[in-house]
Amino acid sequence: MKVGLSGIITPSEWSYQETLQQAKDAGYEAFELTFREDRDTKLDTMTDQRIADMVKMAEDMDIELAAAVGSGEPRPDIMTADEGRRHESIDEIKRILEVVKKFGIDTWLLVPGRVSEECHYDVAYYNARDALLELAPFAEEIDVVIAIEYVWNRFLLSPMEFDRFLGEIGSSHVGLYFDTGNMVIQSYPEQWVKIVGTGVKKVHFKDFKREGYQWTPLLEGDVNFPLVMQELRVIGYDDALISEVSPNIESLEATAAKIRRIMEM
Repeated sequence: MKVGLSGIITPSEWSYQETLQQAKDAGYEAFELTFREDRDTKLDTMTDQRIADMVKMAEDMDIELAAAVGSGEPRPDIMTADEGRRHESIDEIKRILEVVKKFGIDTWLLVPGRVSEECHYDVAYYNARDALLELAPFAEEIDVVIAIEYVWNRFLLSPMEFDRFLGEIGSSHVGLYFDTGNMVIQSYPEQWVKIVGTGVKKVHFKDFKREGYQWTPLLEGDVNFPLVMQELRVIGYDDALISEVSPNIESLEATAAKIRRIMEM
């Protein structure tokens, strides 16, 4: 396994090159590329030359580009009842996956939408499933995984349901982006790994304290990391463990050191 850092939580004023350098200096071996409008990694600026330059920067620093997240605006929404918007989102996701492939990155994180008073759960479920059934052959063809993250969007609330959802799609290129902190409020992260199994495609590391409802440094919240690591080993996970711990919570260096400690558990 490798110690990874997500660009989701690094300061937006850092350039891509500076972010890689900060990651390298802090002891990280892998990086999650983030396409965001407030950075120099906006999706619409990703020309072939820009991609080649960014890949070389990572290679020169011996940093693996382990995953990607983000999109242009508006974000894709494959759960919406707006049929036109769903079709636009499917096309946009295909475009993003093509960009991700050019980077040589194997996985892109998808937040499929959000259940709301207007977006009913049952409609959202079948819309997302059908969209991913359409996207899966494309993902398989270009060999990029779509990894869905549970992000408090009131959707796929249990590991049993998530596993059922993936089973209905039936593709090795659609899976779970497992985040240790996001499940703590209403379930136990290690059980997600056990139940979803090899459907787990990538891993975010962060910690959460139920009492006080707060994000904490790693090993200071309620995530049972020894059990998480036990279950990850059972399913044969040997990819990056990507930190999503904000440097406002703990320094990049301290978090990297803790991930190494957790790896030994």
